[in-house]
Amino acid sequence: MSGGLQLKNVSKSFGALTVLNDINITVETGEFLVLLGESGCGKSTLLRLISGLEEDHEGAIEIGGRDVTHLDPKNRDLAMVFQSYALYPHMSVFDNIAFGMRIRKSARADIKTEVERVAQVLKLEDYLQRKPAQLSGGQRQRVAIGRAMVRNPQLFLFDEPLSNLDAKLRTEMRTELKRIHKTLNATIAYVTHDQVEAMTLADKIVLLNKGRIEQLGTPEELYLHPDTLFAAQFIGSPEINALDVTIATNAEGFVAHFGDMELPLPASVARGKVQDGQRATLAIRPENLSLAAEGATGTVTGPHSLEFCEPIGSETSMVIDIAGTHVRMREPGLLKLATGSNHNVIWDLAAAHLFDPDSGRHL
Repeated sequence: MSGGLQLKNVSKSFGALTVLNDINITVETGEFLVLLGESGCGKSTLLRLISGLEEDHEGAIEIGGRDVTHLDPKNRDLAMVFQSYALYPHMSVFDNIAFGMRIRKSARADIKTEVERVAQVLKLEDYLQRKPAQLSGGQRQRVAIGRAMVRNPQLFLFDEPLSNLDAKLRTEMRTELKRIHKTLNATIAYVTHDQVEAMTLADKIVLLNKGRIEQLGTPEELYLHPDTLFAAQFIGSPEINALDVTIATNAEGFVAHFGDMELPLPASVARGKVQDGQRATLAIRPENLSLAAEGATGTVTGPHSLEFCEPIGSETSMVIDIAGTHVRMREPGLLKLATGSNHNVIWDLAAAHLFDPDSGRHL
């Protein structure tokens, strides 16, 4: 039923404007690929190229091992689910799901069997005779997915399908999409600008930046081992801290000079050779900084002034002034701390990263 996807040296320009530059991606059968990036990075254009809705590009596109570069959308054996549900309001759920099969003149018995199979997977059995107006947003999106599923395509394409839903429904639909993907073993390419969707849904993420692949890897790889400062800052909330430092080398690794502080760094924070006296950007995630208890060991600095404290239930988000820089921290639990109060901070520097301040590449 499912097939892989391969993009080979795909580029796309509109006149003098290059919107996609030398894109190479391989998606294995059954993988869930998320195309992630900010508005204008080229992710929706790339999805349209895969679908065939956008033409005139360089490079080749293969679906299920078959070159579809010059085929019409209807001949590519794929199904697309859009941001808008695009359901027929006067038709029942059954008829909306069955619409494509009726257009293809499938046998009535086959339509009934297939719609009922899809409805069972999507948990829509009790809603088949309802009209779209009688459904919630999440149920309507499941109907739109069902309409795609009855085609048994080699590849599913999703273009920001959850962006019209409220936060609670988005969470529920992410769970549904994961379940559907596992049930079908479907090959999926999914566009979003939402990093939470990307991290929770993807087997593999392609982070796009200005039409180029910034990084391609698993969610864990992008979060724990970012190749660039852009990738490090795009993934994770609150955003990773980026501190301007000067590096001194020693036998154990490095020391980052930040303000009047010396932060000892293990050699593992760099991937290549770092020069003594080199300028760098030290990036460290908010959860790798914590309030130091009395007598704490390790790299402890302070006291530092608390600029902002936001308890949000399961955790507390804080901003602390360290050497004149606003540094974000995240502590588990519900803390109520007074603005202006002073606190020592313990640094988990083994989890830090060093980036070139000019190129943004990992040192």
